[in-house]
Amino acid sequence: TRYEILRGLKARHATRQILAFDELCHASDVLPLTDPIVVRAAEIYANLRQQGQLISDADILIAATALTYGLVLVSGNVAHFGRIGGLRIENWKESP
Repeated sequence: TRYEILRGLKARHATRQILAFDELCHASDVLPLTDPIVVRAAEIYANLRQQGQLISDADILIAATALTYGLVLVSGNVAHFGRIGGLRIENWKESP
């Protein structure tokens, strides 16, 4: 997510990379965190907690966003995201 990347860059005071990343974000569609996403995220959290398979809140919000918008989630972290039912995942680390 934008937050995860930006916090890492800011922690390293990577000014040039921050500017380049800001340009990329302004040229891209950045989806807002909406109430339906928050509700879906809370449902995902409750389900994962009940199963004893929690993942990070950031990953839950990413998954909830993909599910809410009907998007395929592209990630190399299939182990975490694979715990969420109905989520379509594409592993960018695998060769096509």
